[in-house]
Amino acid sequence: MCFTRKFRVTEAEPPADVKEAFLKYADGGAQMSVEQLRRFLVEVQGEAEGDDATATAAENIVQQILQKRHHIAKFTRHALTLEDFHHYLFSADLNPPIALGAGAVHQDMTAPLSHFFIFTGHNSYLTGNQLTSDCSDVPVIKALQKGVRVIELDIWPNSSKDDVHVLHGRTVTAPVDLLKCLKSIKEHAFSASPYPVIITLEDHLTRELQAKVAQMLSQVFGKMLFCPESDCLKEFPSPEELKHRIIISTKPPKEYLEAQNLKGGESLRRKGSEDDVWGSEPSCLTAEQEEEEDKMDNEMTDLNPNNEDDDECDPGFREAPEYKRLIAIHAGKPRGGMKESLKVEADKVRRLSVSEQALEKAAESYGTDIVRFTQRNILRVYPKGTRFNSSNYKPQVGWLHGAQMIAFNMQGYGRSLWLMQGMFRANGGCGFVKKPDILMNANEVKVYMGDGWHLDFKQTHFDLYSPPDFYVRVGIAGAPADEIMKKTKTIEDNWSPVWEEEFTFSLTVPELALLRIEVHEYDMSEKDDFAGQTCLPVAELRPGIRSVPLCDRRGEREKLKSVRLLMRFDIS
Repeated sequence: MCFTRKFRVTEAEPPADVKEAFLKYADGGAQMSVEQLRRFLVEVQGEAEGDDATATAAENIVQQILQKRHHIAKFTRHALTLEDFHHYLFSADLNPPIALGAGAVHQDMTAPLSHFFIFTGHNSYLTGNQLTSDCSDVPVIKALQKGVRVIELDIWPNSSKDDVHVLHGRTVTAPVDLLKCLKSIKEHAFSASPYPVIITLEDHLTRELQAKVAQMLSQVFGKMLFCPESDCLKEFPSPEELKHRIIISTKPPKEYLEAQNLKGGESLRRKGSEDDVWGSEPSCLTAEQEEEEDKMDNEMTDLNPNNEDDDECDPGFREAPEYKRLIAIHAGKPRGGMKESLKVEADKVRRLSVSEQALEKAAESYGTDIVRFTQRNILRVYPKGTRFNSSNYKPQVGWLHGAQMIAFNMQGYGRSLWLMQGMFRANGGCGFVKKPDILMNANEVKVYMGDGWHLDFKQTHFDLYSPPDFYVRVGIAGAPADEIMKKTKTIEDNWSPVWEEEFTFSLTVPELALLRIEVHEYDMSEKDDFAGQTCLPVAELRPGIRSVPLCDRRGEREKLKSVRLLMRFDIS
């Protein structure tokens, strides 16, 4: 006989803090009025006192909750019950942990570009791995729609040498036409943010094709292109000045001749996952793939001595003047040693590119020089050439030294990308986050409960014979002194677990701190199952009790539309 076991899903009661808040602000009654809710928003949730917007927000919350939960009662009463109040607090739409959207941009956007961390893509045109995947404008579009502000395109002659393709050189990636990518950038550049898009070009072209690219750029973007009046900028303009503008950044062609690799001593021992507070990576990477990365690290030097960001150029080459005029941010790689490359020039600003390994090595000896350089200039960090599967690296070393462009493979996924996505949820998700002043802070995070898994997963997804056993990992990613992970107890056999656990974090650099939240399902015999994650910028967290929606491994909500945690944030 065949049968299907059905699991009963019970809705958890509101946490004690929610009940106490309702009783307090409803003055002991059974319903909470709009004015009482407004008081709660001001005194507990940290909304502005005396602000008309707060009163309007309270009115809108009551209307939306009644309309959603009580189609008839909305005409007969205008107040919230305890269940309504709990529903509001647990709504990711009405009560999110941070504010997003154009109206949530709150940092000073009139400072120079060098004062900001900038959401940056690496090989933005690749659909998958670095060696065999297709090149397309689709990942470029997706990146722009997610708020990425720096798009990288590698441009090469086509087979007949009369047109320009975008592809990853010295690989078997299938190319895409440059013109198609440029048109897609124009169409989608400002879909998520009005602030400038920077196109970094890795140029492998002849003079004639550079002139053709200049013509393409001018025709596609027109007056959107930012073209400086002088050859070199003395100071970078601000994001505010550059709203709805396109900026071209590449090496002036003659500088390709002088570009040299950082040689020797760049191989850094990978920290073992057992020693890492982050835990092991929940991605498609296998142990065999990681071993292969290590083995190939040195072999790639022989296959591609110029590395992935180096370029070739004919010694007799002269640049096309119309192309050079469009380069607003001049780029280069270290020449004459790192110390020399980090020198700050009083009358010129520029962009310097280094690999993740070169940055880590340089930070040990030239940390102060890097910070000083990034106060006026732009530092771009790119993944090492052996990240064939489009994996990423920890961005904190770059952020802690002021590197504005931490170039990431946006088509990948994993914990490093979660952190990048978390950082750029700050400042309204506009793609620019102001670099910090160092402060000391202590912050409390409380995990009340979770819900929604029974709506987004099959009943047998986590366990064939019983409901899941969920626990939450909560921690900080940021400065080394701040990094820590903590864990709740495991709640057994419950689709709507209640933890009621509080954690305290002391931060040395709160502006770079990201609150990491992961939910896993305990499995006694196998590896624990992944059940959702998110990363949130601590500096942007709204105080009070908030609903925190969780994402899947790729940082997306499509498959986890219902899963969320109820949490409280006390941010000092």
